[in-house]
Amino acid sequence: MGERAIFISSTNVELKDAPINPDWIVSGAPRARMMELSRSRDGAAVSVVWDCTAGEFDWRFGVDEWVHILEGAVEVQDEDGNWSELTPGSVALFRAGVVSRWRVHDYVRKIAICRVAMPVPMGFALRAFVKLRAMLTSSAARGASFG
Repeated sequence: MGERAIFISSTNVELKDAPINPDWIVSGAPRARMMELSRSRDGAAVSVVWDCTAGEFDWRFGVDEWVHILEGAVEVQDEDGNWSELTPGSVALFRAGVVSRWRVHDYVRKIAICRVAMPVPMGFALRAFVKLRAMLTSSAARGASFG
């Protein structure tokens, strides 16, 4: 039958240690844990639950990452040096290649959607392909219904 088209999961999963690179830690002894929830068919996107205890560290984003804070809070520093606090309900996008300093005062738990960033021209071509396919599918469906 193959892979399911709809995959439903829960954020109430047992997390496993996911140590922060020691060279990135600025202060404290933050303990990070995570668990993968789902993965796209092409492997370019993944959803995870991640949590971390108190500490300050630089995070180097190798992929585009959208975060949604579930519990606790974290202060994050943007590329201009400005700080923002992310609390439950906050959503943020960190683009691939950016380095952001994170300050976790007590604890933070998030869901993250991580996606391998594709070059802009490739993204344009993909969007054009999807649009063309939708137009062709729509035309075929109209032709079949009037035949």
